[in-house]
Amino acid sequence: MAFDPLSAYIQFEDITKITGFEAVLGGELIQKAVWVDEATCIGCKYCVHVASNTFVVDDAYGRSRALRQNGDSVDIIQEAIDTCPVDCIHWVGFEDLERLDKSLNRNSFQSLGKLPKMSKH
Repeated sequence: MAFDPLSAYIQFEDITKITGFEAVLGGELIQKAVWVDEATCIGCKYCVHVASNTFVVDDAYGRSRALRQNGDSVDIIQEAIDTCPVDCIHWVGFEDLERLDKSLNRNSFQSLGKLPKMSKH
């Protein structure tokens, strides 16, 4: 049976927990996911230049984040990890992504490359 991207995506929309076996992810077990520790990121954009289908720099804070887990090949993502000067990109378990994302307090981030936030009081 041929792979049908539309039906794979429709099935993927109904999934509440990602396992890595989803057809839209290639149907293979993805044991690790890529995660950027935005609190450590300095906004150098090296990862975006190497793996532009995986990483994006957030406009509000000037820090990188992984936008798509399957955007680039594992080798390209590893190259992006290796180019990071502050070692803030990590392979983590898929099940840890939500917990790690919630652990970041983005409200405390100072915007990189923009004027500091000033208190009105």
